Amino acid sequence: MKNQYIDWNNSIQILNKAYEAGLFVLIIGPKGTGKTSLVRDFAKNKGLDLESINFSLRTRESHLVGTKTLVDGTVKFDEGLLIKSMKEGTMLYLDEINSAEADVLLRLDEALDDRRQIVLKESTGEVIKAKENWFVVATINPLTHSGTKELPPQILSRFPVRIRLEYPPADVELEIIKKYVSGEYESEIIQAIKLANTLRQAAAVEELFYSPSLRETIAFGKLLDKGMSSKNAADFVFGNVYMQWGDIEFQKVNDIITSMFGN
Repeated sequence: MKNQYIDWNNSIQILNKAYEAGLFVLIIGPKGTGKTSLVRDFAKNKGLDLESINFSLRTRESHLVGTKTLVDGTVKFDEGLLIKSMKEGTMLYLDEINSAEADVLLRLDEALDDRRQIVLKESTGEVIKAKENWFVVATINPLTHSGTKELPPQILSRFPVRIRLEYPPADVELEIIKKYVSGEYESEIIQAIKLANTLRQAAAVEELFYSPSLRETIAFGKLLDKGMSSKNAADFVFGNVYMQWGDIEFQKVNDIITSMFGN
């Protein structure tokens, strides 16, 4: 398949072992490193139905558990994705779980403990027990990302298998990009990966405010395929975003781009 996930650090094998052992998994890494692609590819290869919840400050308990609704004068209970996943035994993907509010995490913790059950206090008080082999994978972004918070120890303990997913080595990143573009501009793409890694390293030591992801290097290659020059593609994909933090930040990155791609 053209866009199959490239498992450069054996994450699929770790997920397989965790699934066989009945252990939940936490994937830790910055945005755009392929966390979601990894989870989707694993579920597909395992033949598992996948339910996904993308957490934010607006995520409420009702999104997880469900809510009462009035239909034709009758009160009904619409189950949330957490309850559906537990009852059906689908794989549950909790994306950016460290963006959730404390009350949401507290309710989630009830379902994730060793009993794998939750009381539907919003409805009949029924105890929902997860099907055997229910599997949960969560992802978190580093605390430097906007909206993220430190996970409470009790939530961390529910995910005893932890995978660290960083940006891949340059040769692997090139291989990934080639899955999305023609491959006619390999030397330019290699240069863009060097630029991205320079910016990532600067962001890691807080010399810059933003770290470009794999999405950006793929976008760079796609613009080249559409006839854009490498300098312009670098400006539009990598450079201009730094205007958000002012002229000094922007000029710093623009100088790096000019040194690598010319005027």
